[in-house]
Amino acid sequence: QVQLVESGGGLVQPGGALTLSCGLSGGIFGSFVMGWYRQAPRKQRELVATIGHIYNTDYGDSVRDRFTIYRDDATKSVSLQMSDLKPEDTAVYYCIARSIFDSTEYYWGQGTQVTVSS
Repeated sequence: QVQLVESGGGLVQPGGALTLSCGLSGGIFGSFVMGWYRQAPRKQRELVATIGHIYNTDYGDSVRDRFTIYRDDATKSVSLQMSDLKPEDTAVYYCIARSIFDSTEYYWGQGTQVTVSS
């Protein structure tokens, strides 16, 4: 059974930086597109970033040029480096893994809270 465990959330001031990490177990890391979604209170869940098994990346418009996603196949992990954080980035961030063989096969982490506030 695939499991995803996130870490790195917390409280940060506007303009600050934070890195989230997510480790995958129970599956073949190279067979997944990895990524992050987020959900703010009273808002729909939205794409933050994804990175494919060939390291192709995609970003949500609101985070492009501020966030960078990385994957490390050796450690079976994906990281999200966030900079120039804004209060509107406050949300629960979820790590996801989507099978490259079946786009309907998704796995979700438990979520980690990121709060941007002074």
